[in-house]
Amino acid sequence: QVPLVESGGGLVQAGGSLRLSCVVSRNDFSRLVVGWYCQAPGKQRELVATISSGGDIVYSDSVKDRFTISRDNAKKTVFLQMDDLRPEDTAVYFCNEAPTRRQLVIGPRRWGRGTQVTVSS
Repeated sequence: QVPLVESGGGLVQAGGSLRLSCVVSRNDFSRLVVGWYCQAPGKQRELVATISSGGDIVYSDSVKDRFTISRDNAKKTVFLQMDDLRPEDTAVYFCNEAPTRRQLVIGPRRWGRGTQVTVSS
């Protein structure tokens, strides 16, 4: 099984919405912190949202009040609802998992392919 599979990206106009999904192939998914990152061309990967096993959520300032992270433990899936998209949100979006949020901040070692989000003005 591929450990991380992101989907849901696409091309959307500014102000539009997308919903990203990521299936995480971990039997202990419900106990993990999961998060979404974005990487714009020429920039470092940035952690934009995390959700803990208990439902605690943290957003970066750049997406707060526009993006919503959620999870479905039964389906081992994490979602990112992206509303009011802006051209500067254009990036490849990746998900990842770790036992703690600190480890997501540090940066996991393995990554999926990500899903491309392109926002036109």
